[in-house]
Amino acid sequence: MSGRGRRVLNWTAEILGQLEFYWETSLRPGLIGLGDDEFYWEPVEGCWSVRRLSDGTFAPDREWPEPVPPPVTTIGWRLGHIVVEVLEMRVDHHFGGRTMMLENAAWPGSADEAMRRLERAYAAWCAGVRALDAEDFAAPVGAAEPSEWAEFPFLTLALHVNREVVHHGAEIALMRDLYRSRPGVGRDAL
Repeated sequence: MSGRGRRVLNWTAEILGQLEFYWETSLRPGLIGLGDDEFYWEPVEGCWSVRRLSDGTFAPDREWPEPVPPPVTTIGWRLGHIVVEVLEMRVDHHFGGRTMMLENAAWPGSADEAMRRLERAYAAWCAGVRALDAEDFAAPVGAAEPSEWAEFPFLTLALHVNREVVHHGAEIALMRDLYRSRPGVGRDAL
């Protein structure tokens, strides 16, 4: 309790409690059985996906600036976004050597690879956040993020990461529901 009778908030427990609950009850169980057919399924024309490049690596479809509205993306694109841009880059830039760059980031090319990398990146992010204290959460993110966000506190970034994981995880869950319910396969869509 502080001098005015208020409880001191444990930001680490709050941030990780939310993310870990979502991981354990929704995201991770909802990805069980994900295969490459589903990973690459394009439900409409013009989907953005993950594509094999001439050198054998994989990269996402994208345009700058992003079209409005943005195209529908495959599960592979969405899962790759969580893995590479939301978690791996943040782990590298905030808890590692800041060597990973968006332009040369290797994207997962299969459901199995994406799941392995998701589990590693999630564990590394949680470990990094778990080591922070109140001062760390209040400190600006600085050069680890683009300049327009440099003055924002790490707490804002941690909340943003949670929001991104939940947002894109929910999109993946919906895509899995649609994939299972497509006409002619199992239960037809209503």
